[in-house]
Amino acid sequence: MGPDRGTQEPADAHRPLTEIVDGDTTWRFDDAFLTSRWTCIWGRGCLGILDEPAPVLGQGCCSVGAELDGVDEAMRISALADTLEPGRFQFHAEAAAGGVFADDSRTATRVVDHACIFLNRPGFAGGAGCALHLAALDADESTLDFKPSVCWQLPVKVDWADDGAGGEVATVRAWRRTDWGPEGETMAWCCTEGDLAYVGDRPVVESLGEELETLVGTPVYLELRRRLTD
Repeated sequence: MGPDRGTQEPADAHRPLTEIVDGDTTWRFDDAFLTSRWTCIWGRGCLGILDEPAPVLGQGCCSVGAELDGVDEAMRISALADTLEPGRFQFHAEAAAGGVFADDSRTATRVVDHACIFLNRPGFAGGAGCALHLAALDADESTLDFKPSVCWQLPVKVDWADDGAGGEVATVRAWRRTDWGPEGETMAWCCTEGDLAYVGDRPVVESLGEELETLVGTPVYLELRRRLTD
């Protein structure tokens, strides 16, 4: 049987939106997703993003290298990679020999053994999962400060548009299959689609509070949380 393609609707399909104006930016939030019980199920049955379901590989959405958000982020990731210990970073030797970037443009992390170089595989003695994420936990620091921004933003997507009056409209919603482009048509990805990942114990507005606050700013986040949890 093939993967469940899911029934989650896009944020613009007549779903309720919470709107908060912050200066020149009008934020619009998909209430249904932010009040849902979505949670990351990496290592707990996540199907991954290959063409066939592969939960046993433990790759999640790390089967491809992470795209980096500019020069500053690339420099930060490079500096953090230099601090990783071999016992916590499975591909430490590969990183030392060939670097952590896909090429000299430094716009994406390198793929080694069919997944991101920073992904420790199941069974690795230092712990499975992102080596950067593990390093942040070891240092008692926010994982958002250690990982590429695209990694901690998923599954949240922000669509930016001109409002026609000199400002911008930012719609915050769940990432969906079509956002992956043509590859999304065949991948086994479940994440925000179907019901596999809707097993959390808190609404997304709370469980992804740090991520949302970083994306939209503290005042907007606090107002959003007040409206969706009151």
